[in-house]
Amino acid sequence: MEINDGYMPFKGFKTYYRIVDGGDKTPLICLHGGPGSTHNYFEVLDCIAKTGRKVIMYDQLGCGKSFVEGHDELWNQDTWMEELEALMEYLNIESCHLLGQSWGGMLAIAYAIEKKSTRLKSLILSSTLSSASLWAKEQHRMISFMSDDEQRAILSEDYESDQYQLANEHYMQLHCAGPFDEGTPECVKREKKTGTRAYLIGWGPNEYTPLGTLKDFEYTNRLNEIQVPALIISGTNDLCTPLVAKTMYDGIKNAKWHLMPECRHMCFVDDHDTYCHNLEDWLASVD
Repeated sequence: MEINDGYMPFKGFKTYYRIVDGGDKTPLICLHGGPGSTHNYFEVLDCIAKTGRKVIMYDQLGCGKSFVEGHDELWNQDTWMEELEALMEYLNIESCHLLGQSWGGMLAIAYAIEKKSTRLKSLILSSTLSSASLWAKEQHRMISFMSDDEQRAILSEDYESDQYQLANEHYMQLHCAGPFDEGTPECVKREKKTGTRAYLIGWGPNEYTPLGTLKDFEYTNRLNEIQVPALIISGTNDLCTPLVAKTMYDGIKNAKWHLMPECRHMCFVDDHDTYCHNLEDWLASVD
C-alpha cells in the first residue's frame, strides 16, 4: 500500500493529512478524538485500504503535526467543521464514508446535520455521543462504581493533586485505554504533540466535566435529520456507554449498532480484528 502525506493551508496555519492509497472505491475519512488527540491510533485501520479504497486521516488543527499555540479562539466546532470541509475540497473528495471516534464522531454528527453534504455516503460513529449532558451524567454514574477514595478525589475537582491524577488515570484505564505494553501497536504508543489547550478550551478538564465550547453539544433531538446510513460501534466498557450508543441508534433512521464485548473507548485497538471485520462488511454494504 502506498502512503502519501502532506499539509493543507488552513486559516494561516497548516493541517497535516495522511492517505493510504488502496484503490478507487469510496474513500474512508477518519476523524480522531479529543479534541486535541491525533490521527496516530487510526493507523491500525490502514488495513482497510486493502479492500480497495483510500483511508484518509489527519491531525485536526491544534494537535500533532497541525499544532497551533496561543489561539484559543480557534478551539470550537465551527473551526473543525470548516477544516473538514476544506480538506474534502483540497483533496477533491466527491464522495466519502466518514468515521468519527469520540469527539471525531461528534464532528461527524454535526457535519451531517448542519452541512447535509452530498459528499457524505455513510457515517461510522465509533464510541461517540450526540449529547454532552448525557455523556457527563453517564461518566458520573460510572464513577460511582469506583472506590470511595477515588470518587472523593475525582469529585474534589482538585485537578493537580496526586489523588485526582491517580483516580482519573484509573478511570481512563477502565473505560478508555492503557496501560500499554509490548503488544500494543506502535502507532498507539508513539509520542505525539497532544493539543492539551484545544481539549481544555474545546471540552474541559476531563471526560466527565464538559465546560468548554462544546459543553452545549446537543444533537439528540436532531438525529432524525441524518439522511445517510450510520454504523454505531461501541464497547461494553466504553466511555460511550450502551445508553449513549442506543440514544444515537434510536435517533438515526437508518442505523446499525455493534456493541463489542469487553471493549473500551478504542474498540479498534481492544478487538482490532472484529472491529475491522464489522467495518469492512459495513463499507461493502453501503458502497
